[in-house]
Amino acid sequence: MIDKKELDFSKINGLIPAIIIDNTTRQVLMLGFMNEESYDKTIETKLVTFYSRSRKCLWIKGETSGSYLNLIDIKADCDKDSILIYVNPTGPTCHTGEYSCFDIPKSNPQFLDELFDIIEDRKNKLPENSYTTKLFQKGTNRIIQKVGEEAIETVIAAKNRDRVEIINEVSDLVYHIFVMLAEQNIKFNEIVQNLEQRHR
Repeated sequence: MIDKKELDFSKINGLIPAIIIDNTTRQVLMLGFMNEESYDKTIETKLVTFYSRSRKCLWIKGETSGSYLNLIDIKADCDKDSILIYVNPTGPTCHTGEYSCFDIPKSNPQFLDELFDIIEDRKNKLPENSYTTKLFQKGTNRIIQKVGEEAIETVIAAKNRDRVEIINEVSDLVYHIFVMLAEQNIKFNEIVQNLEQRHR
């Protein structure tokens, strides 16, 4: 969290732009303005509070709609004259009822983790009438065969520059790679950590 004393409110008549970011999806939700009083109020209440340039007063985002922005963190830019505010929204951010004021569809970056958890659950419980169960029952050779088949089909789709098929085949490939990882007792998070280490 940034101390108010570090921020420069002098450039826009005592205001600074505040870009609101969904802390979960990391997507931009809206842009508002804050003065020193609204900044203090945001820190105090943990509810994002703006300064209305038209009404000349403070307003708590969500006080009318019920869609509040719960404060998580605040970061400043290098000039300390604008800020990013990370929030957990309790509902749609835009007054139109949309997730974001910038017409950005909500994504779920946790979905891959959820998918891997589902696959591991299938491995442990082996429910009937499940394609994933059948793969685990057929064993390693069948699973790695499917990974190979999907990889080849992905390459063919890319060679043909078929966008729809590329998306479909990559989705199939990722799924079967997840099954292979689960069968080998390798967590998806281990792959993520390895990629993060390579990125540094």
